[in-house]
Amino acid sequence: MLRRLYDWTLSLAAGPRAPAALGTVSFVESSVFPIPPDILLIPMVIARRDKAWWYAFLCTLTSVAGGILGYLIGMFLFEQVAVPILTFYGKMAFVEEFKAIFHEYGWWFVFIAGLTPFPYKVITIASGALGLSLPVFIMASVISRGIRFCVVSGLLYFFGPPIKDFIEKRLGLMFTLFVVLLVGGFVLLKYL
Repeated sequence: MLRRLYDWTLSLAAGPRAPAALGTVSFVESSVFPIPPDILLIPMVIARRDKAWWYAFLCTLTSVAGGILGYLIGMFLFEQVAVPILTFYGKMAFVEEFKAIFHEYGWWFVFIAGLTPFPYKVITIASGALGLSLPVFIMASVISRGIRFCVVSGLLYFFGPPIKDFIEKRLGLMFTLFVVLLVGGFVLLKYL
């Protein structure tokens, strides 16, 4: 089923309504959809390199808007859905512990999820559920999603189709390594 969904999403990139499809997929991916917008962004930029930066902007804007929807889902549905389940299993104490950590480092959680292959939607919903400041959430989302989509579009703009395989296979790993090194650097600075 996931493969059919992937193929269907990819077929949208070839149509005349590709930008609308890109915006829609980018929006819903940030809160509920399992397929990242990169699968539309990549073929669209390859087909129209002159629109690479517009597509990156569109992806960023709609992804952050979808992230706000995820935030609202977490804010308004956490009590009704998650609390009864967590209470039944005796795990509410863990939520309170994580909430304290999330309030201190929430910006980093959002930034890392927005940049890496980690499902961004999990953090958008958690941000609303745990009460992360909405302006902090939006700022971290704009920066991380903007970097992610501009890097993908930029690589395709400058290197064209040959870079496509690298992006599809290794870019997530490269972003993850970048974040690990960035966070590791801050940790070292803090404790040295």
